[in-house]
Amino acid sequence: MNLNRRSMMLGAGGLAALAASPFAAQAARASGKIASVGLQLYTVRELFAADPVATLEKVAKVGYREVEFGGGGYDAMDHKLLRSTMDRLGLTCPSLHIGYDALLDKFDASVAMAKTLGAGTVVLPYMVDKYRNAEAWKAALVNINRFGAQLKAAGLGFAYHNHDFEFTTKPDGVSLFDQLVKACDPDLVKIELDLYWAIYAGQDPQTLIRSLAGRIYSYHVKDMRADRSMTSVGSGTVDFAAIFKLNAIAGVQHFYVENDQAPAPYIPDITKSFQTLRALRF
Repeated sequence: MNLNRRSMMLGAGGLAALAASPFAAQAARASGKIASVGLQLYTVRELFAADPVATLEKVAKVGYREVEFGGGGYDAMDHKLLRSTMDRLGLTCPSLHIGYDALLDKFDASVAMAKTLGAGTVVLPYMVDKYRNAEAWKAALVNINRFGAQLKAAGLGFAYHNHDFEFTTKPDGVSLFDQLVKACDPDLVKIELDLYWAIYAGQDPQTLIRSLAGRIYSYHVKDMRADRSMTSVGSGTVDFAAIFKLNAIAGVQHFYVENDQAPAPYIPDITKSFQTLRALRF
């Protein structure tokens, strides 16, 4: 995704929180299935922008128990209302997307928003063209590392979400992604690995995951057709079972369905992905 797209007892809400815990993630790896399938809300951004409450209700009805906020204008909405709606529906928000400029210029407000929504991790979703050169990227990496330290001090984790350009843009012969991995403290800056974009950029996902052992916070899970276009999980060619077998190495805590190009009316697309991942064994 990019920046433009950009009171429960221990019942459903309690179970959702339990499923989102690191313990549940370890159990999922051991059992060979995903304990809790999440959704990046950018996938349904048009619905969400028009009626966020109704959209969250539809997402929960499909069976999702985790959501990741991103796009749809969520940053300007009533975050207390969004949180109370999630609590009512048994949804949790383990992480959310906040842009680079917001972290630079509105850091305290960004932290307050994340905490109101119940997120434990902030994800930097995208870097615009002006940063994709040697000098600008080097300067940005200093800030990205600093964001990680500041968020840790505020009690939050931090991760970077990739697209394809980080792998294909290579100032001085070294990819932007490799520069980020080398320059940023692995204890402060994790990776939200968008599997589709990594594969689109020509990366072997299993080799990449092994190189990032213990550093991957979450996956964005979207499938790829033979013509390399995006599609719902289970409608394409990506062997997710083979990828997820590496979870003991990867340390992944969350699996977020995302389809930047999901067709209207959107809900059938996210339902197909949810059902595929719920049934997947690895």
